[in-house]
Amino acid sequence: PLEPSNLRRDFDALTATPGLRRIRFHDLRHACASLLFAQSVPPRVVMDLLGHSTLSITTDLYAHVMPSTLTDAATAMDDILGSNR
Repeated sequence: PLEPSNLRRDFDALTATPGLRRIRFHDLRHACASLLFAQSVPPRVVMDLLGHSTLSITTDLYAHVMPSTLTDAATAMDDILGSNR
């Protein structure tokens, strides 16, 4: 097992590059989920990768990262029903 303080110290040293803001190790998890959602990876897959026990945990925590989801759904419905434009 890893000692949390050693992991944090090593991570801080690796990320101490000039010009980068300091982030927590746990922030990598959020970045991973955000990037996956931005690439339209299904929420169920993101849930499995993050190890969440339910889909609602994943979607509740990261819903703000998926603003285009409603637009995409509306566009898909337009495509199915035919647009009136």
